[in-house]
Amino acid sequence: MLRRSGQNGTIVVQSGFYRVRWRTDVEGQEERVNMTAKVAPVVLDKEGNPKPPSPEVRRKAREIVEQSGANSKQQFNRVVLGGVTVREQANAYLHRAVTRDREPIKDASSVEAALNKWILPAIGDMPLGDVNNITVKPLVDKMKKSLSARTVNTYVEYIQQVVASLKDGETGEPIHRRKWDSAVMDLPLVNSKQQRRPSLKAGAVNQLVRESDGEEQALYVLLGATGMRISEALALESKHFLNEGRTIQVQQQVDRDTPRIVNYVKTDAGFREVDLSQNITEYLRFFIDGKDGLLFKTRNGTPYLHNSLEQRWLTPRLEAMGIDEKGMGFHAFRRFRKTWLRGKRCQEDINNFWMGHKPQTMSELYSRMDEELEQRLQEAEIVGVGFDVPAYAAPNAPKVSAEPQVAIGA
Repeated sequence: MLRRSGQNGTIVVQSGFYRVRWRTDVEGQEERVNMTAKVAPVVLDKEGNPKPPSPEVRRKAREIVEQSGANSKQQFNRVVLGGVTVREQANAYLHRAVTRDREPIKDASSVEAALNKWILPAIGDMPLGDVNNITVKPLVDKMKKSLSARTVNTYVEYIQQVVASLKDGETGEPIHRRKWDSAVMDLPLVNSKQQRRPSLKAGAVNQLVRESDGEEQALYVLLGATGMRISEALALESKHFLNEGRTIQVQQQVDRDTPRIVNYVKTDAGFREVDLSQNITEYLRFFIDGKDGLLFKTRNGTPYLHNSLEQRWLTPRLEAMGIDEKGMGFHAFRRFRKTWLRGKRCQEDINNFWMGHKPQTMSELYSRMDEELEQRLQEAEIVGVGFDVPAYAAPNAPKVSAEPQVAIGA
């Protein structure tokens, strides 16, 4: 925009008139075009030659250039940048979002999926300048028929971020300012009570553990006892077990769509340590013994994809138990663990640290319980896990319960 602003125009004499020439942006093309306009009749000197343009002629020439919008930032934004489509800007937004230094998106797969399945097919070819409350509403109405209220709101947030990502090169401010109105778009209200948050009960965890063995059983035990995300659990290696197996370091996860390990987790708080009770430590010690590298891996040595394991292992068992429902996947173990910890009055800052939840209150921010290993280990022993821990060395032997059977709504 800098090279396009501040034009006064060039005054020339042509066909008996002072004329002003300048360049302006034209919609649909990158290069500017030359423009010309009459300013005033030429004034001749005594010899009959054109006099230099007077201050009044120069003032009128500048007014003509200004009125044309050649120096207007608004016209530049509308003509030059307004032709950018949602699809084009979405690609630029994603590239910037994953490469920026400040709070980059570590895993953009969910954003890409929303764009490719819902947003771009509906408004991808629309000029970015035309995206507003009214033009987004038909897409909102369509999404409400198939998606949850929370998902619809999230996808609209993606649209808003794409629109706001086109910035003025001089000020860094959004080119297209929007006052988004949820009422105009008729966005559905998010009711936390209506959100799908299925959680396993203690009796169900016991049955899953009891009726499985090998890697499948070990995964259920690990998830139920730690509350780790499934992507984190499937990326565990033997080197991540510290303090004679009492502590697990969470430092990586399995990529969402490809069988590879990535060195990031969902949030910064996800980089953490999770402490284990003695009975879980003993069980996992037998499971880990002799393993090198990944604890859970395919015959080719690659990590499992959690969707595949869910279809092969968990879903059939839940269906047989009659408790399968939408959203009842591996994350249900995480909700079980959080419920158990709160029910056992686990210290909240330790609870949040183990679960990888960001501190919210000033007390939680000030607390450095993450550095108090002995207290954490004691707390892990006190709260236990809420289900019977099997004897891994003899999977078919009677189960050994290291704590009283206490069921949460089982």
